[in-house]
Amino acid sequence: MMLAFFILALVSQGTRLVASQRLPANIFILAGQSNMAGRGGVINSTKNGNFTWDGIVPPQCQPNPSILRLSANLEWVLAQEPLHADIDYNKTNGIGPGMPFANAVLTRDPAIGVIGLVPCAIGGTNITHWAKGGFLYDQLVRRTQAALKNGGVLRAMLWYQGESDTINREDADDYKGRLEKFFKEVRADLKHPRLPIIQVALASGEGRFVETVREAQLGTNLLDVQCIDGKGLTLEPDRLHLTTPAQVQLGQMFAHAFLQSLPTPIRTSSNSAATLSFLVSDHFVGFLFYSTFLFVGLQII
Repeated sequence: MMLAFFILALVSQGTRLVASQRLPANIFILAGQSNMAGRGGVINSTKNGNFTWDGIVPPQCQPNPSILRLSANLEWVLAQEPLHADIDYNKTNGIGPGMPFANAVLTRDPAIGVIGLVPCAIGGTNITHWAKGGFLYDQLVRRTQAALKNGGVLRAMLWYQGESDTINREDADDYKGRLEKFFKEVRADLKHPRLPIIQVALASGEGRFVETVREAQLGTNLLDVQCIDGKGLTLEPDRLHLTTPAQVQLGQMFAHAFLQSLPTPIRTSSNSAATLSFLVSDHFVGFLFYSTFLFVGLQII
């Protein structure tokens, strides 16, 4: 009987291995302010003055079993819009770029594996609010570390922020130095000195110094930092937030930038190993179940 218990223990371990295949293999941080959190489809009701989301989810933003989201409780759940509902909870959230990004990556590279999105964006935040030692910075690092606890690879940080830094000249002038310092410190604390970062050059702003902040973003001079240009993306009537179609377009721009920078040989090798691991685990469990029942049957006879 001891052998039977031993085999059952191995079966249990093998089952956990199979289940773990659904954990994200590719981790992406989503950080910044409201246009990253998502305000697509959010409208100001003329009746009561409250902001409401229209609830329209385009095909490019639909849930996919291969796209998970790290909840506020640090648990992996099926990703669905609005992605930041339990993170940017003091605001009304709508469509953002995260889901169209993940769906576009999977469409163009189905073998990449399960994607895990880590929402961290908070609307209305200045770059100084993201400084090391502050709540937003600490939350980003803590959530990312939790996302990596059970494996997976941190692929990139998607960053869209800066609208609040266009209000006064001092913030706009200091933006580049503060941004690059933030990027360096995030990389250091996540122990990923070459963490790919894809940021957006502003499509809009809250003040007069939009072009100053855009120049800082487009002129960021760090390795493995890309900048995609949001200028010209369609805005909601508030002239600040991206519409749902614009968010879909932005998500696809993020996906294109990420996939263009990804070394194909590394991706292919990783996918093959993940597939092999799953197949081995699956067959191993089947073999162990068969062996267990055979052994127990012999003991009864």
